[in-house]
Amino acid sequence: MSTFKQFEMQEVGILHLRDAEDTLMYAAGPDGEPDPEKPIRAHVYGPGSKQYARAMSAKAARWLKHRERKGKADQSAEDKALDQTEFLVACTKMIENAESDSGATGEAFFAEVYANDKLSFIRDQVNTFTNDTANFTSGSTKRLPPSSGKAPG
Repeated sequence: MSTFKQFEMQEVGILHLRDAEDTLMYAAGPDGEPDPEKPIRAHVYGPGSKQYARAMSAKAARWLKHRERKGKADQSAEDKALDQTEFLVACTKMIENAESDSGATGEAFFAEVYANDKLSFIRDQVNTFTNDTANFTSGSTKRLPPSSGKAPG
């Protein structure tokens, strides 16, 4: 008999970021060239975490507040971008091997990255990754064959 514990999602997933040309991103080494030992990665909280649940709750509250204030459900492009930025900031644990040009750290750094339209490809990647439960599974989870419905054995 199995328990469902083996199917639980991990709280944090790690995404190796890609640049606008879809090339994996690395921090520059001493020679100024990308250093394969320093991948630029976002560590994000996923759908099975309390941080993600709080971020979703805050997002819903912002939407309701907007609706009450404006009397309609439509959001401007700017409001949607701000909402997405706030959601992603709340879901980000860290960004590895990158730093802010302004010296910002933590949530201020994450907001700087996600709100920058010239880095929208990062915001899009992190958003897609964060909302896909498959990115938060342990790769060792055994799945049943699609046709049998019975455990192999």
